[in-house]
Amino acid sequence: MGKIIAIANQKGGVGKTTTSVNLAASLGVLEKKVLLIDADPQANATSGLGIDVEQVEIGTYQLLEHTASAEEAIIETDSPNVDIIPAHIDLVAIEIELVDKDEREYMLKKAITHLKSAYDYILIDCAPSLGLLTLNALTASDSVIIPIQCEYFALEGLGKLLNTVKSVQKIHNKDLDIEGMLLTMFDQRLRLSNQVVEEVQKHFSDMVFETIIQRNVRLGEAPSYGESIIKYDVSSKGATNYLSLAKEIINKNV
Repeated sequence: MGKIIAIANQKGGVGKTTTSVNLAASLGVLEKKVLLIDADPQANATSGLGIDVEQVEIGTYQLLEHTASAEEAIIETDSPNVDIIPAHIDLVAIEIELVDKDEREYMLKKAITHLKSAYDYILIDCAPSLGLLTLNALTASDSVIIPIQCEYFALEGLGKLLNTVKSVQKIHNKDLDIEGMLLTMFDQRLRLSNQVVEEVQKHFSDMVFETIIQRNVRLGEAPSYGESIIKYDVSSKGATNYLSLAKEIINKNV
């Protein structure tokens, strides 16, 4: 039975999409069957895996509207063992459209739960907000990965996110777990980066992944080619980091 993992943080620019795309590719290379669901209207995970966003006709929007099945929305990618349910800018309207629907927090869960038998991991790239899209992702998931950038405002807003996770556990999904907090954009030359790592590890100890994602130029370049870091430059530090994270998650879920 597969596991559904949301990658969430309401702060933008913390490495959610970078993590979603490259963790999916790394798990795929390690021979796990992966589905990536793009639940962000910016659709960066979709373009980051080489899918032309303008050509998307069926994706997360139709899935949440229940006008198409998950099977109809799934696209194979060039990454080994990785499929995607793409997003399109039309996803931006979904929060308004779902607002007066019954059980609006459960739309994604109803649409994808049956896919757990077909995949080892289903990853959901969340939008940088705590709105209905992210709520749907957390309600549908078994666990959540929280990327935290090693910069000055790293812990700002984290309390709010953890409170959202707690309220989802209480009201919508009692089994939701924190898979781990992932430190991203780490630069060992900067004292601030090292301080953030110490602070997060001190406060959250066992909840923090051992793997730290280092700042890496190649990681930043890969999406402009529509490729994961594994395909773009497997020898880079970024690829090594994400393969290490994938192994850590696999070992944790044995």
